[in-house]
Amino acid sequence: MRDQLRVSGVSETVIDDAVLILSELLSNACRHGRPLGKGLHDSPKDSDGSGDGDVRAAWQVDKAGRLTVEVTDGGGPTRPVPATPSVTAHGGRGLNIITALAESWGVRDDARGEVTVWALVHAGHRSEDFATRVAAPSASAIAELGFTDPFDDVD
Repeated sequence: MRDQLRVSGVSETVIDDAVLILSELLSNACRHGRPLGKGLHDSPKDSDGSGDGDVRAAWQVDKAGRLTVEVTDGGGPTRPVPATPSVTAHGGRGLNIITALAESWGVRDDARGEVTVWALVHAGHRSEDFATRVAAPSASAIAELGFTDPFDDVD
């Protein structure tokens, strides 16, 4: 993905966001979705040859430079919606990350039971609130904590 997007002239910031989004979408598809071909009708193979237990990932850059990343699986028992995990939860933040990084995202169903989750990414859209919340504290903020330098007593 990275190499293909670089060749297409996509900025590194958008590529980084897209790779993270793709990772989250693939994780969600593997955790919550059925393999392709195991959707509504549990058919072993669809007429197009899919149904081999996989999920499908795709990305496309439009003429305006906006990047769409999408992952398709065989559907699942629930709809993809952002969660509100506890502070100690080990998961449940993926769609919130996608919401912060993407201009928009959504879910598309088809008649065979396949579900596609897509996200639209482009330069300059990243939510500043998200970037602020995950940024490391400044050096001055760390100094205000009053920790001593571990090497203060070394000559």
